[in-house]
Amino acid sequence: MRYDAEHKQRTRARVVKEAAAAIRAEGPDRIGVAAIMGRAGLTHGGFYAHFSSKDALLVAAIGEMFDTACAYFEELSAGKPPGEGLAAYVAFYLSRYHRDHREESCPIATMAADLPRLAPEARVAFEQGAARLTTLIAGQLEGMGRPEPGIAAVSLLSEMVGAVVLARSIADPEHSTAILRASRQSIRERLKLPLPAKDA
Repeated sequence: MRYDAEHKQRTRARVVKEAAAAIRAEGPDRIGVAAIMGRAGLTHGGFYAHFSSKDALLVAAIGEMFDTACAYFEELSAGKPPGEGLAAYVAFYLSRYHRDHREESCPIATMAADLPRLAPEARVAFEQGAARLTTLIAGQLEGMGRPEPGIAAVSLLSEMVGAVVLARSIADPEHSTAILRASRQSIRERLKLPLPAKDA
């Protein structure tokens, strides 16, 4: 049976979403093509109709993860004055929910430690995705009138990623939550961000 181009595109997108979910849950080194194809309702043999290699799938999945992350940032900031959207994003990023739900996690906090072991193409895709997210943060900071918004955005994102990674590594839940809370407070005070309507 022959399928049209739209069917092939939808099938490829389904495989990419399953790969992104597997990366978040298991890490990029541990994902298997056969398992991902199975979760997408497809046979292993159909893989090469969509991707030239596992590395090509990994690149596509990283792009999908950053598409989702950037879309969520834009959703949180839509229609809000500069600063309010950023405050909402900081509250989400440094929340217990984000810490505990790796399946919805920012790809930077999920994958950063794995990058040195990945192929150059995957590292480039990750770098491009991180740059997209940094640019969105910088846009908010620029709208707030902050000096050197690009540099400030890199610093802010690095601090949030570090806080989430550290919080996830701590066995004591109260200590872990205190790390997130301290980082939120420090960022709000430093950037003079408004308190979001929903905090965590």
